[in-house]
Amino acid sequence: MAIGSMQRRDERKSRIAQEFRARDVETVLDLLHLTDMAWHDCYGPHQLEIPPDVLDDVLLLARGDLARLVRLSLAAVQDFRDLRVAADEQRAAAL
Repeated sequence: MAIGSMQRRDERKSRIAQEFRARDVETVLDLLHLTDMAWHDCYGPHQLEIPPDVLDDVLLLARGDLARLVRLSLAAVQDFRDLRVAADEQRAAAL
């Protein structure tokens, strides 16, 4: 479990490298850092980062597209429930 933002970044890097183009990896990690800060601002002092299940939904729906990731990250912070439904539908369709 990561304690600080740099540890979270390091933990996420290999996954992001698998899902996004090499040239976008650092940018995606920067965006996720901003998303963590926004999540913390919106959901309180004990929520230091976007929850892992919400991050899973965002990354699944982004499908390796940086522009989609930006829009989905904003939507996740505003209200992640619609993303959850969309991600669950996509997972069910893949079965």
